[in-house]
Amino acid sequence: MNTLVLKLPAASVRGDGRSHLYGALSPSLFVLGLFFALPMGLMIGISFSDATSGAPSLANYHRFLTDGLSLAGIGRTALMSLLVAVSVTILGYPVAYFLARSKGRTRAIVFALALAPELAGVVLRTYGWLIILEDRGFINDALLHLGMISAPLPLSKNLFAVVVGLTHVVLPFGILSLMTSIQGIDPNLERAAQMLGASRASVIRHVVLPLSVPGIVSSLLISFTMAASAYATPALLGGSGFKVLATMVYEQVLFYVNWPFAAVLANALLLMMLTVSFIGIRFEARRRAVRNGRSGDAS
Repeated sequence: MNTLVLKLPAASVRGDGRSHLYGALSPSLFVLGLFFALPMGLMIGISFSDATSGAPSLANYHRFLTDGLSLAGIGRTALMSLLVAVSVTILGYPVAYFLARSKGRTRAIVFALALAPELAGVVLRTYGWLIILEDRGFINDALLHLGMISAPLPLSKNLFAVVVGLTHVVLPFGILSLMTSIQGIDPNLERAAQMLGASRASVIRHVVLPLSVPGIVSSLLISFTMAASAYATPALLGGSGFKVLATMVYEQVLFYVNWPFAAVLANALLLMMLTVSFIGIRFEARRRAVRNGRSGDAS
């Protein structure tokens, strides 16, 4: 019996594979280039122009670096986003673990409750927190009625109110990110640790937490970037005196009609988010390389 063997050149197969890959990516690259890269390029170009004459100028960047208000806005934005990211990750981890390990009707109910905030708009949720936290809101009225305080607590128009409101907004995304990571951990590892005498807390600390670091990093990055770019919640819960980069961009565009300086602020916000994302990605890549190196040495 004769067999026919068909041999194709490896180079041509590799070339065809790459062409198909580029062809599959071309629609996404086109959309990203048209709706992201092009507007970002235009915004960067506008930032180097004078607000009055339109001539090329570095005055906007000089103002940004020497203006204490702009630098304070960066620091306030970074602090707010960091607090929201940590709060979302800490509050979302137990819920994500429960959703990853449970089944049945209870899981469906908890999952629905975790995603329920996304069914309402951001402005509606923010106004709800404003009613709860304001000077004559639910909390202060209840405490005054019980005689526990003599004057309303400063729960609104400050950093605390903004962090609470943004945590409520971003929490479902953190839960989903953490749940996906925890679901990738083999439950048999937890059972084996318990069979060897480890307590439930030790299993969570020494088995689940180290293996879910990618989800933790992802939750921190998603929460940080979403909080840093938020406008409605800081504007409503923070008040006019709470200035972050997003609200400062809004003011420069609509009130002062200074598009070049608004572009500088937007570039600073983008650079901050890209820097944080790069640090998080590099941390996870280095941690993975160290883990793979240890496993290779062990083998």
